Amino acid sequence: MTELQQINRASATEAAQMTGAAYIAGVLKQEGVRQIIGYPASELFDAAAALEIPPLIARSQRVAVNIAEGYARATAGRELAVVTVQYGPGAESSFAGIAQAFNDRAPVLFLPTGYPRGSEAVTPNFESRRNFAHITKWCETATRVEDLPKLLHAAISRIRYGAPAPVLLELPVDLLNELQEASPQDHLCPRRSAPQAEKAQVAELMERLLAARHPVILAGQGVLAAEATPELVALAEALEIPVMTTPNGKSGFPENHPLALGTAARARPETVDHYLEEADLVLAIGTSLTRSYYILPVPEDKIILQVTLDDSDIGKDYPVTLGVVADARAALCQMLDHLGPTPVKPATRAGLRAEIAAHRAAFLAKWMPLLTAESSPISPYRVIWEMVGVLDPDRTIITHDAGNPRDQLCPFYVATQPGGYIGWGKTTQLGSSLGFALGAKLARPEAVVVNLMGEAAFGMVGIDFETAVRCDLPVLTVVLRNNVLGGYARSMPVASQKYEANRVSGEYASIAEALGGYGECVTEAGDLRAALLRGLDQVAQGRAALIEVVTHEEPRLAGLW
Repeated sequence: MTELQQINRASATEAAQMTGAAYIAGVLKQEGVRQIIGYPASELFDAAAALEIPPLIARSQRVAVNIAEGYARATAGRELAVVTVQYGPGAESSFAGIAQAFNDRAPVLFLPTGYPRGSEAVTPNFESRRNFAHITKWCETATRVEDLPKLLHAAISRIRYGAPAPVLLELPVDLLNELQEASPQDHLCPRRSAPQAEKAQVAELMERLLAARHPVILAGQGVLAAEATPELVALAEALEIPVMTTPNGKSGFPENHPLALGTAARARPETVDHYLEEADLVLAIGTSLTRSYYILPVPEDKIILQVTLDDSDIGKDYPVTLGVVADARAALCQMLDHLGPTPVKPATRAGLRAEIAAHRAAFLAKWMPLLTAESSPISPYRVIWEMVGVLDPDRTIITHDAGNPRDQLCPFYVATQPGGYIGWGKTTQLGSSLGFALGAKLARPEAVVVNLMGEAAFGMVGIDFETAVRCDLPVLTVVLRNNVLGGYARSMPVASQKYEANRVSGEYASIAEALGGYGECVTEAGDLRAALLRGLDQVAQGRAALIEVVTHEEPRLAGLW
């Protein structure tokens, strides 16, 4: 080889090289990533920005992960939600958000930076690979820059295939700045799969379902992730089976459908209790059937048929007569095919729709005095009823915070469109709803996005209302203010009585104004509707809005009172 050829070859090699950070950004571009979420500093922000992938910088790492979860759930995991944070304290502060996403089964790609290689195991340096292993689906560290293509492909594959969950790839900062020769154009984009059930399993499942006298369907978040609502509706209508959802699965079945029973949460409509008690068989589809304080348990005398994408779900918390490992939509299509084009509806279910409507009407009539109360301070149920009146569920995405806002909203809000309600029923970290709302608005800017929270929740994350303002994510936040930690006096009665340990204070509309958004405080029930409409008008004009409502503490919950 001549000297000139050697020089040309060396120049071509040098031209093909790029840093590890640039390679990762190139792969994210190939994957169609529209933004990278996080909190500085991370070498990925500049590398992504160079490729026209803008950063979305939150005010805290936990909320950044919440935003990514909201984005992932609002897109049913079809778009890659990516979060990056600084090594050490940045990764440490992200732990709560990743734990929440793990419990919610949200497919989030978490790319924290790591300490320079050689110092990551030095006490007290925080190593993400060791500490996040039990709250992620896959958790690895890149130690050689030449391994980046393989590791990044593996990480994204685990996002796309199997049960959804956060995936973590830790990226040492020195590796991100190291040159490597791989090209992002050579990256093979993993595609989602939808595994089917065995034909014999489908036949047995349908045989048991058809033999049941009073079956009920319990639909989970897997229905939303698989975008299987049309198939679920078709099966329910074909066999005239009533449908309830889990908290995470709420909106997976349209709740204005005459066969809808509502959500089987801690607080729930009377229709759920009645038909679950009456049922002899429960078809649980797209749900882990996790036992939780926030989820209504399935009675022990029921036959349970479970369809889930994760084999570890089966038999985890309940004895299951038949467990089927399959994608929810794929399994529903198989079940419909097994039925054929003209299934015969059981005669025992004649008049079921009218009966459900009567139970629903009786439930609402019982609660109407609270939903329309003129009390001062305002009843939180009046707030929810006014929200129901002004929001169009066909174009709204609503979410809620932990505690009373969840338990008071869930039984009464009628979700009509898949993904129109972001619910959660396992880990319940205060403040998560704001990030969920921001992520949903980022994913679906045409939607009206609303989150309901108490003042304790706002205290956790309120400064990230500025993120909504700065990042042009106009959401409507409704804050219920009663100056107490709702329900906590029961767990610390002595401390509350002697030292007012359950008391908090503050005014929040003025904080929203100070952060650049619209803020309004409502103290009279008669002013609620107009205030909510003003907030929605501000949102329509592109400005984040916060409506603070002064309420009284309300211990009564549907299904528990």
